[in-house]
Parts: sequence; structure tokens; C-alpha cells
Amino acid sequence: MTFAAALLPLLTVVVVLALLYRPLGDYMARTFTGMKDLRVERGFYRILGVDSASYQPWRSYLTGVLSFSVVGVLLVYVLQRTQAVLPYSLGLPAVPEGLAFNTAVSFVTNTNWQSYSPEATMGYAVQMAGLAVQNFVSAAVGLAVAIAFVRGLAARRSATLGNFWVDLTRALLRILLPGAVIAALVLLAGGVIQNFAGFTTVTTLTGAEQNLPGGPVASQEAIKMLGTNGGGFFNANSAHPFENPSPWTSVFQVILMLAIPFSLPRTFGTMVGQRRQGYAILGAMSAIFLLSLTAVTLAELAGNGSASQAAGAAMEGKEQRFGIVGSTLFGSASTLTSTGAVNSMHDSYTAIGGMLPMVNMMLGEVAPGGVGSGLYGMLILAVVTVFISGLLVGRTPEYLGKKIGAREIKLASLYILTMPTLVLTGTALSFAVPALRSDIDGTSILNPGLHGLSEVLYAFTSAANNNGSAFAGLTANTPWLNTALGVAMLLGRFLPMVFVLALAGSFAAQDRVPATAGTLPTDRVQSVTLLVGVTVVVTALTFFPVLALGPLAEGLL
Repeated sequence: MTFAAALLPLLTVVVVLALLYRPLGDYMARTFTGMKDLRVERGFYRILGVDSASYQPWRSYLTGVLSFSVVGVLLVYVLQRTQAVLPYSLGLPAVPEGLAFNTAVSFVTNTNWQSYSPEATMGYAVQMAGLAVQNFVSAAVGLAVAIAFVRGLAARRSATLGNFWVDLTRALLRILLPGAVIAALVLLAGGVIQNFAGFTTVTTLTGAEQNLPGGPVASQEAIKMLGTNGGGFFNANSAHPFENPSPWTSVFQVILMLAIPFSLPRTFGTMVGQRRQGYAILGAMSAIFLLSLTAVTLAELAGNGSASQAAGAAMEGKEQRFGIVGSTLFGSASTLTSTGAVNSMHDSYTAIGGMLPMVNMMLGEVAPGGVGSGLYGMLILAVVTVFISGLLVGRTPEYLGKKIGAREIKLASLYILTMPTLVLTGTALSFAVPALRSDIDGTSILNPGLHGLSEVLYAFTSAANNNGSAFAGLTANTPWLNTALGVAMLLGRFLPMVFVLALAGSFAAQDRVPATAGTLPTDRVQSVTLLVGVTVVVTALTFFPVLALGPLAEGLL
């Protein structure tokens, strides 16, 4: 493969995202700032008993987020437990209690971690009425929280952040649903299946019989990518030819993952009335994305060991139809967003190559992050960057005319500390408690030693960041991991939202102070560089010790 051909997928993604940035970003800004409701939206509001003209303070907005999500967990759990009596169950039994809890939490938190083989565990009713529905609504919740935070930055002496139920409805009906319909039609044209055929018995070339599953895949694949969800209809996820048949469908799925997160900085800049600020956030996201993609691609091209080097690259666990660049581009997009879908097996990457998707998640998935969560995560880091740099140079810590005081920096710090605490605590307990370690070593870990630590570390990193990808050598369907990862997903999703909305409320209550000679500019190249630096340094200081015990040590052997 020539160098130009290898770069073609990346160039295609860059060009398409550049073309989408302005129209999609502006469309989302109009969606959440417009005053007129659609007729179908008014019908929803009457059913919910919601006054679309009434606005909520941050506590009421948060109550709506949490109550809606709790109901979602209960509904998905009940669907799984009653699967045997549902139509289109394909004869599959009810999902066991622990796995049903883990899966319900996983899809409601936009994680889509799967401790099971989907085609052998979930019938069509659960896939469509439970999992696919949550693919829509969990993405809409994240988008609503991001918009509420942007409103807090844009508001002046306001006690409200908007209306959660209105934001949720508009995100679903005006952005995610139309986008998913278009994406599903493109995927259908590309060969992704969409049927209710159940299992079809075929005869292989060697004369053996094999049962091939069907299913409504294209419709779920579309929102799985567009909503940065990631849960596969099949166990092989987007490496399965029924989900991702060809190189161009793989590139299209990468574009779906990145389209909304990379366009949201434009939405942010438009809503706060300073589009240069949106370009600054976009610049930081893009720099981290390109640096990470370059590093993991070089690691996989270099290989590790005589077999990989003789083959010309580390192709274990990768599909020949995608190649190295197609695999690393997909993996980087998946782990730098909160998608978690895979078209190659990260567990089979080289030690350093496998570490980099893990680091992508440890950054907080902010380059560009998940639908909504990436934007508010990067904005929190921008607040911290302004505070640190302002103190260092003796300038007033302000962001978009909002002063950053003790309350604001405490909330931002709590947001940043939540994820590392969950990751490191979960990993430590798995090895420090004798009974848990015995279960981890005897049941869960496929490759003991340094790589075994990496498998468990990756699992808790994925859960706490609501990503959902995994080192596939780990058997996670155990009582401990089902429970611990479920708790990590819940806390990793909703604790940060508490701090984000509280911070939004604090900013909204302030008036916007005019910029002075002492105000640190936040829309220049220097500020973008500082933001990237703070993002990387915070991660390095937090996770370097545990990385040194796992993938870094393995890579030096």
C-alpha cells in the first residue's frame, strides 16, 4: 500500500468534518436557541406535562437528568429479565440478574460495555426496544447537559439553564433521529444487513454447518455511531462483516462518530457569541486527536517482535480489508470519543499501541469526546487552564467574562478527580483483596502478568469514562466485574454531570465582566497550546505510575 493510499481514509474524514463543521454546528445552535416548538414536540410536552416556556434552575435540570436515567435503567433491566416471553426473543432465555444490571447501566450511561456475546444473549425485542432506544436517549442526555453548560457561560445574572425536557426532545427529534435515518440508509447501501431472519443454517466450504445470525443491524449501527454509543449487534462489533462490510463503510462510521462532537465547538462559539472561542476548543481537540492517531499508527506499523516485523506490521487482531491505518483511525476515533466500537481487537495491539487507546480514555475523552460529554469535558479543562495560567502570570482568572473563584475551581477539580478515582480504586481492589484477586486471576484474565494488569486497568478506564471498548482477553461476566464496572459506569457518568450543572449554575448567576488589560485571552494559539498541555499533564501525573506497571513495562520487555 502506498503512503498516499494509506492516508486517504484520514484525508476523507478531515475533509468531510470540515464541510460539516459550520452547517451542523450552526444547526445545533439554532435547535437549542429557537423559541418555536414543532407540532410533534408539543404533543410530547402535553404527554409529559411540560411547559416548554418554563426554564429550570440547575438543581431542577439535574433532577430531570437523574430521574429520566433511573427510569431508563429500570426499563432496560425489566426487558432483559422478561426476554423469554417477549416477541422476537429467538428462543433466548432471560438475561441473568447481574449481567442484566450491568447491561442496563451500560446502555443508559452511554457506555455500551458488553460482558456478553450479543447474538447469543439478546433477542430482537431487547435489542430494539431496550438497547437501541437507549442509544438515542443517552446521547440526547449528554447533549442536553453540554448545552446547559454553554448556556451557563453565555447567561448574565440568570437563575436558570433552560429546560431539560425540551433540550432532550429537540436533541432526539431534530438531530439524532434524522441523522440516524440518513446514516442507516447509507449503511444499508453499503451492505450492512437489516432483517428479522433469525438464525440461518449454512454449509461451509469444508462441509460443516454454521448458524449465521441476522437482525435489524443497520438501524442500530447508525445510532450506535452517531450517538457515540458503541455497543455491537454482534460479538465482533464493527469488525463483523454484517456490521461493517468494507473499507468505505468503516470510514463512514468514523465520520459518524466524530461529526457531532467535532461540530459542537461551533455550536458553543455561536451560542456564547464568540466563534473564535469555538475555534480554540476545536484546535485543542484536533491537536490531541492527530497526535494520538499518529502515535498509535506508528506503534502498529513498527510492530513488536520478529513475527510482526517480518509481516511488515502488527496485523494480529486486525481485518485485512481495513489494514493498519483503517484500524488505528477507527480505534483512535472510538476511544477519543465515548463510542467504544472496534473494527480491530485492541487486546492484540502491540504493548505501546494498546496503551494509547487506554490513554485516549484517560484524557477524559475530550478530543473530541462523546456527544455532549466531550464538549463540557474540554470546557472544564479550559476553566482549569485559565485559572492556572492566570495565577502564573498574575492575570485575572476569567473565562468568557465569568470570574473563576473558589467555588468554580472546586467544582472543576471534583469533575477532573472523579474518573481517576474510580479507575484506580476499581483496579486496586481487583488485585488487593485476596478473594477478588483469586477470581480475577483464575477466571477473568486470559494473559497473566503485565498484560493481565493492562486488561483490568483498561476495563475500569473504559467503564469510568463511559467508553465501552475492552481488551477482549478479559472475561468480565463475573459477579465482581459486573457489579464493580456497573458502579463505575454510573458514578463516572452522573457524578461529573452533577459538577458540570452546578458549575453552569454558578456561571449563569454571574454578570459578564468586560475584558481588560489584565484579562488572559483564551482564543489564541498560546491558549490552545496551554489547554493541550494541561490536558496531557493532568493525565500523565495521574496515571503514569499504573501505566508503568502494565503496558509500559510490557513494551520494554
